[in-house]
Amino acid sequence: MTTLLNIRALYVNISLSAGMLHAVRDVSFHVERGETLCLVGESGCGKSLTALAVMDILPSRSVRWAEQITLEGQDLQNLKDRHMSDLRGSRMAMIFQEPMTSLNPCYTIGNQLEETLRRHRSASRREARDRAVFLLEKVGITAAGTRLKQYPHQLSGGLRQRVMIAMSLMCGPALIIADEPTTALDVTIQAQILSLLSSLQKEFGMGMIFITHDLGIVARIATRVAVMYCGMVVETGVVGEIFHSPLHPYTQGLLACLPVPGKTRPGEHLGSIPGMVPTPIGDFSGCMFRNRCSHAMEECCHESIELYRVSVERAYRCLLSKETCLANHMTQKD
Repeated sequence: MTTLLNIRALYVNISLSAGMLHAVRDVSFHVERGETLCLVGESGCGKSLTALAVMDILPSRSVRWAEQITLEGQDLQNLKDRHMSDLRGSRMAMIFQEPMTSLNPCYTIGNQLEETLRRHRSASRREARDRAVFLLEKVGITAAGTRLKQYPHQLSGGLRQRVMIAMSLMCGPALIIADEPTTALDVTIQAQILSLLSSLQKEFGMGMIFITHDLGIVARIATRVAVMYCGMVVETGVVGEIFHSPLHPYTQGLLACLPVPGKTRPGEHLGSIPGMVPTPIGDFSGCMFRNRCSHAMEECCHESIELYRVSVERAYRCLLSKETCLANHMTQKD
C-alpha cells in the first residue's frame, strides 16, 4: 500500500470569550490506499474537528496549523481557497453524521448529486444523471431514476445516508471521511451501511477515515485505530493489537466498558471511567488523563508526554513502560 494522506503535528485552536480552546493538539496519522483508519474517542475529543481540518472547512474563529498535511503527495496547507475547493468532492469527500441537515431540503436528490460531477468534471447533464443513477443503484437504492426527482424529506434516514454515500462517490475520490455516518440509524440499517461502505471501499480502492465512539464498529471495519482524548492522539495501532493489548490507560478504560461474550453475566455492571474530561481551554501541562487515571504519578502533572513509538504502527502517550501498561491491563481483565 502507498500513503494517501499524511498528517503530522496538526493543531486547531478556537478563540472563545473564555480563552483559547485547544481543540486539536499535536495530532499525527497517515492513511494508506485501501485501508480504514478509525478515529475513536468520547464526544468532544476532537475527532470531527480533525476531519474538518483535513477538509479545511473549520468553523469561523478557528485557526489550523500543522507541520504537514498532504494528500497524494500534494501539500494542502498552502493551497488557495479555489484550489482547495477543487479537491473537496473530487479527490476527497466527506459523509456527514446527519444526512437530513447535510442535504439541501430545497433541491431534489438528482440536483444535488448531479451538481457534484458537473462542478468537478464539467460533465453534461445527461452524463451526470447517468452517473447518479449508477451510484444510487450501487448503494442499494431501487428505482434510482425515480428517486432523483424526490426531495430529502421524502426519504427515510437510511435512504438519505445512502444518498450521501453516493454523492461522496460521484467523482471517484481517493479519500472518504465518514463522520459517525450510522449514529442516527437503527441497528439493522447501521449494519447495512457498514457493509456497504466496506464493499464500496474495496471496489473503488479508496482510503477511509471512519470517525466513531462505537468500539463494536471499530472491531468490524478498522484496519488501524487512533484513540483520541481531549484533542490528542493517545494511542495508535493495528486494530487487533489495540483490542487485545491496549497500552494507554484511557484505551484500557474504554475496552473495560464493553461486555465480553461468554464472560460478562446478564445484569453484571460494566466498567466505567471515573471523573470528567478536563477543559481544553487555556494552558495545560502534563497528561490530560491524569485526573481520571488510577496509575497517575507526580511526574504526570508536569512532564510533557510525547508519543512513545513501540513499532512502525504502534505508539502510545504515557510515562509508564510498555511492560507496565500490559501488566496493568492483565490485572484489570482479571
